Amino acid sequence: MEKNHWFKTYIYIWIGQFVSLISSSAVNFAVIIWLSLEFKSAEVLAVAAIAALLPQAIIGPFAGVYIDRWDKKKVMIYADAFIATCTLLMTFALRDGQVQLNWMYLLMACRSIGSAFHQPALQAVAPLIVPQDQLLRVSGVNQILHSVSAIAGPALGALAIAALPIHQVLYLDIIGAAFAIVSLMFISIPYIKPESLATIRQVWRDLKLGFLAIHQNKGLNRMFLYSILAMMGVLPVAIMFPLMTIGHFGGDKLEMSIIEVVWGVGMLVGGSALSAFKVSFRKILLINVMHIVLGLTFVLSGILPPSSFILFVVLTGFGGASMSIFNAVFMTIIQEEIAADMLGRVFSLYFSFAIIPSLIGLLFAGNIADHIGVANAFIIAGLLCIVLGVVSFMTPSLMKLGLKEQVLMDEEN
Repeated sequence: MEKNHWFKTYIYIWIGQFVSLISSSAVNFAVIIWLSLEFKSAEVLAVAAIAALLPQAIIGPFAGVYIDRWDKKKVMIYADAFIATCTLLMTFALRDGQVQLNWMYLLMACRSIGSAFHQPALQAVAPLIVPQDQLLRVSGVNQILHSVSAIAGPALGALAIAALPIHQVLYLDIIGAAFAIVSLMFISIPYIKPESLATIRQVWRDLKLGFLAIHQNKGLNRMFLYSILAMMGVLPVAIMFPLMTIGHFGGDKLEMSIIEVVWGVGMLVGGSALSAFKVSFRKILLINVMHIVLGLTFVLSGILPPSSFILFVVLTGFGGASMSIFNAVFMTIIQEEIAADMLGRVFSLYFSFAIIPSLIGLLFAGNIADHIGVANAFIIAGLLCIVLGVVSFMTPSLMKLGLKEQVLMDEEN
């Protein structure tokens, strides 16, 4: 692809995804506010998260095989359309103030099926369009878009939930999905046609090849393992920020909005730093350090007294920045280490491997939060991340990851 053409193509992807991200962020935050104020239970939030993630974890690896075989542009369009349809049906589950939690859980599970195809396809598109030396910067821009949506989305969601019933707020997500679909209509994404038919036997073979691509790269499989273990703590804590704000610090809608916005500001700073500056040292060092920094923000947040909400806000900003840098660098390393025709299944395998232990963490965290306090859940998750960060520095195969690329970079300079 021509030097400038890839950038023009990606502009359309960024615009569509940006609108979709803001609308989804607004709706997700509005739903969290609604669930938090309606039920005031970590268990309800945990069950909702499980419903939204479990189907993706189960079918994700198989979806990845087909993502690598299908036209990724069409995969994203159809997945967005399916998710929007599920959201439309959710409006009926919440119409007239009726709380139909079981229907909500079911439709959230259906949305998860769409996400199982959409997210890996989106991640697998970049190496087909973007030059390899620009992948980290593109990942940085992606994190900026996520960050801005994390800032604007909660503000929009708070305004929407204050002015509209929850079932009408959901229409924002449908509008965002429609915009993303339209933006994809204007671009062309290279399609790598598979050499064999997608028989059941071939699907299993492709899935095995994707697993071996991870397993045989010792540094990469250790990075996957430590990241998956970290997610067991990070994901449960991520859904408990509103409960932490309400229960521990005595906040309300305004304080919940502030925390969401500050997390987004932190992500924006982290993503901007990666896109603005060229990383001249090995990326794996950033991964390890961000484990430790994120863990410290959780631990310190958990031990703060209820009167220290301002410090909680500051720590949340640092947490957002570290998470943004971690995500961008993690995805870039995978894109550099794995062949483009296998990225769909590799990303799907990672998402599935990360989600299943996280669901176990959610179950335990819900009980911990409801019985011994949300603050303790923050402390436990933070300690887990810190330990994993330290262990990462002590793992030789992980520390060798990207060493050859760094040597070549040094020689060029």
